[in-house]
Amino acid sequence: MATQLSVNHLLGIKELTPGDIELIFNTADNFKDVINRPIKKVPSLRDTTVSNLFFENSTRTRLSFELAEKRLSADIINFSSSSSSLNKGESLLDTVKNILAMKVDIIVMRHPKPGAAVFLSKHIDAKIINAGDGTHEHPSQALLDAYSIREKLGRIKGVKVAIVGDIMHSRVALSNILCLKKLGAEVMVCGPKTLIPKHIESLGVKVETDLRKALGWCDVANMLRIQLERQDQQYFPSIREYVMLYGVNKKLLDSINKNIVVMHPGPINRGVEVTSDVADSKQSIILDQVENGVAIRMAILYLIAGKGEN
Repeated sequence: MATQLSVNHLLGIKELTPGDIELIFNTADNFKDVINRPIKKVPSLRDTTVSNLFFENSTRTRLSFELAEKRLSADIINFSSSSSSLNKGESLLDTVKNILAMKVDIIVMRHPKPGAAVFLSKHIDAKIINAGDGTHEHPSQALLDAYSIREKLGRIKGVKVAIVGDIMHSRVALSNILCLKKLGAEVMVCGPKTLIPKHIESLGVKVETDLRKALGWCDVANMLRIQLERQDQQYFPSIREYVMLYGVNKKLLDSINKNIVVMHPGPINRGVEVTSDVADSKQSIILDQVENGVAIRMAILYLIAGKGEN
């Protein structure tokens, strides 16, 4: 089995092979053991400097990457665009080149523009990890989601996963579809027609607008929030109507009469995508996703740093 990734950067799931994904999962297995020990740190990246560049608001992803870096003993530089020279007119490339002059090895970047991470990877020497670029991709979230499914069900191949909600504006949806399909899962997207992109069937997914039918089909339901901050027009009459048609509550789940695993990439809008009695139920693996996020991001950082051959 390979001990190194086939790519130099993590720009998206599209560039990864199934072997790359398995290597990340197996490496995460080892790191999950580490983060459950009394002493949770290893010296794996003690000689590595990581810069977290977040040009868009983030709480869970930024904290998860930062914790992963600390668990690996990396040196960390945190950068927030709200207090940066970008507000004074400096370009993205100039900002990053100034940071690289401080001898940074890996850049973890979130940016509102699709393709920003790809652009940077072509102009600088540091390794790039895409922590979300606009409505394009969010590879580490897709990896931790698939890893969580594997942990819960023991496999991914043949598992039926329904991704429910705002598919059109979600980078999580695209990365999840690409990742799950590469690992042999069956994928369905479900939501209002106005929030499902045209031609999405070309990615090899089923499309369903009836939530009850989608839940009856699937083994796993990954509930996405409505991305109001990315919507330039109104795609459905009201939140109340959306909840009636696409919100998952315990009564609905119980009526399906099968044990569906419920996931959510966060942040949860309780009472919209899922009710509290679903989010906090035994069927939910939402907090497992959070824990697994640290292990997966430790694995990504370790392998992108080129430590896999050791």
